[in-house]
Amino acid sequence: MEQYTLFSKDEDLPLAARMRPVTLDEYAGQKHLLGEGKILRRLIENDKIGSMIFWGPPGVGKTTLARIIAHKTQAEFIDFSAVTSGIKEIKQVMEAADKRRRFGEKTILFVDEIHRFNKAQQDAFLPYVEKGSIILIGATTENPSFEVNGALLSRCKVFVLQPLKTEEIEELIRRALADERGFGRQRVRIGDDEIKAIAEFADGDARGALSTLEMAVLNGETDGEDIRVTRETLTQCISRKSLLYDKGGEEHYNIISALHKSMRNSDPDAAVYWLARMLEAGEDPLYIARRVTRFASEDIGLADPRALEIAVAAYQACHFIGMPECSVHLTEAVIYMSLAPKSNAVDVAYMRAKSDALNTIAEPVPLVIRNAPTSLMKDLGYGKGYKFAHDYDDKVTDMQCLPDSLKNRIYYTPGSEGVEPKFAARLNEIKELKKKAAKKTD
Repeated sequence: MEQYTLFSKDEDLPLAARMRPVTLDEYAGQKHLLGEGKILRRLIENDKIGSMIFWGPPGVGKTTLARIIAHKTQAEFIDFSAVTSGIKEIKQVMEAADKRRRFGEKTILFVDEIHRFNKAQQDAFLPYVEKGSIILIGATTENPSFEVNGALLSRCKVFVLQPLKTEEIEELIRRALADERGFGRQRVRIGDDEIKAIAEFADGDARGALSTLEMAVLNGETDGEDIRVTRETLTQCISRKSLLYDKGGEEHYNIISALHKSMRNSDPDAAVYWLARMLEAGEDPLYIARRVTRFASEDIGLADPRALEIAVAAYQACHFIGMPECSVHLTEAVIYMSLAPKSNAVDVAYMRAKSDALNTIAEPVPLVIRNAPTSLMKDLGYGKGYKFAHDYDDKVTDMQCLPDSLKNRIYYTPGSEGVEPKFAARLNEIKELKKKAAKKTD
């Protein structure tokens, strides 16, 4: 656990630390949250901050934003470490925050990598968040739905931070070159092409961009008072492997697309090749596992229901083991997806239903399938005429479950591959049973 002052004048700090923004106007990126009139900006400017989780990749400003908030609200800012802070330390800080609250003082507790805190540590925060002793700001690169306790997560607003755009990082680099906190007191000569190369290499990571710039300047050619950063110098500071696969740029999306389309085209050799390209270039295996899981339902679905089981198992294996060992689990999943029968019927069904749902958002639920927990609801006809399927021989009734405007609408049309014809046969059987039930009603 460490406490920080906001304005450090230590010239020995890394460039990224020296250039850390101290106001919202200096902050780069996240316009969807911090642009004029956007929700998070309004909360900060009106001093209405509550507990929240910042979810996003490294280097997008999660810690910086937390410190800006602490300065803007004049709150005590405490930085917590998941590695060094146990239950005892947490309770000590919580008790001190509780005392400050009695005097009207705010405490912002910033927990970087909150997903690394175990359940007991996260539970220790809960009572103090509930009574307002602390404003908890957690930062995580992992999906908080899986990594943060449900009780704690329900009391926090989740804000998704996005990788910075190339032009936003270029602006940061130019500011670092001009600002006295950066290289403003030195005469650094660097071309637009080199600035763009650093920005693209950074992959949306502001900290990475400034670290690369600092390395390039420190290794630049000196000519009198000038420091010249050449393309040759920059090439030495940027690894060739990373340039061939930019995890946030076009090549990243090109290669994940190549993997997806190779599996869709039932080409296991190509799929394994593109998988290897990503893993060996440093891609997060969990990202790939998530995409494979999506593929299992989007492109295979009920043609082979086991595909989803295989994909989820591969994700769990990657989560438990990590690289390089989990490469074999992803390979198994990718080959399975490539060889499995294909059907996009599930995806098509949802897209059809989504379109109707958006256009009929206020369509009332039919009275027959509403619950009636109170006598008033019963009097209003809630649940009247409901048919309990288990009371019927075929377990099927002719009851209408869609709104009147969508009566008889069809969303799911089974495909012809794998085991999906079995689902098609069952669906046809259900339709016939419904017709039979309707005749009995008539």
